[in-house]
Amino acid sequence: MNKKFNPRIKARLRKNRQVLSKNIDNFFGWIKGAKLVELKECNTQEDPVRPELDNNFRTGYGRKIYGVEYLGEIHAVMCFAYTNIIPKSVDELEKLSTDAFLQSAMRDQSGGQIAIAYTVWSKKKGGGKLIVKEVFKKIKKSNHLNRLVTLSPLTDMATKFHTRNGAKLIQINEKTQNFEYKVI
Repeated sequence: MNKKFNPRIKARLRKNRQVLSKNIDNFFGWIKGAKLVELKECNTQEDPVRPELDNNFRTGYGRKIYGVEYLGEIHAVMCFAYTNIIPKSVDELEKLSTDAFLQSAMRDQSGGQIAIAYTVWSKKKGGGKLIVKEVFKKIKKSNHLNRLVTLSPLTDMATKFHTRNGAKLIQINEKTQNFEYKVI
């Protein structure tokens, strides 16, 4: 009985391993075909970090919205402002991004030198990490951006997310914290 039982268990384990491997590929398979796109607007009510900011703010002077799109659907969103100084609050972010935009209008239309990510969220597993990676690639390719910094809330979730994705904490403010992703 022992000899018949072992081959059955081995076959069952082999089959379960194949099924598990296939399911993991299906779970994260969407990531391979996803692409970064600039958005004109987003559903602000889905934003768990800063739902109070409307689309006019998010697309105002020196600010943009990016999303990760797969099969016509947005799976992750990240909002940016371009500044020349690291902001400590959302109000400061608005003033600094507007100032950097107006300064660049006089020069070369490039905007600020620092990309400030002030909100990010994902609707699908792996989307947050993917959008950080894709935006990071975009910043590396740009001629005018030399830093990627966050304006994050003072939460453990934000701290864990950014440190797991390779960012370093650079300052803690009254209501926010700033992390920096190294651009090489």
